[in-house]
Amino acid sequence: MPFCASCGAAVEGRFCAKCGAAVGAAAPSAAPAPAGPGPAPVASAAGLTENAACALCYLLGLVTGILFLVLGPYSQNRNIRFHAFQSIFLNIAWIVIWVAIGILISMVHAMGVFYFAFLYPLVGLCFFILWIYLILMAYQGKTIVLPLIGPLAQKQA
Repeated sequence: MPFCASCGAAVEGRFCAKCGAAVGAAAPSAAPAPAGPGPAPVASAAGLTENAACALCYLLGLVTGILFLVLGPYSQNRNIRFHAFQSIFLNIAWIVIWVAIGILISMVHAMGVFYFAFLYPLVGLCFFILWIYLILMAYQGKTIVLPLIGPLAQKQA
């Protein structure tokens, strides 16, 4: 039993009882029928591009680094995982250095030497410039591996 090419209903005869379309071989002089629109594209979940997700890993440091390691589609991407781990390790290093400089300044300050007071703003400015640089390079799709924490992040990713 033939089936209608238009609606898929079973056909007995030359015309479909359901939609009225002709069934059977078309005349040889007839041009081929244009193909109808294909199946509708499946709506995919809205998500970030890889470079945007890599850049956002650095935005809030520990928070966004951990967030991208936990979220579903991003946690399987090796490049995003690298940037998330590097962001986490960079922020941990920044906190450790900040505390060490604070201890150093307080020890030297107790001795009456005030030469190291410029270290806080200088180190803060260096980390800020590095942070902006990493965000921009990650957004451009470039991977910057920092000297000490980059290899650790590569192993974790």
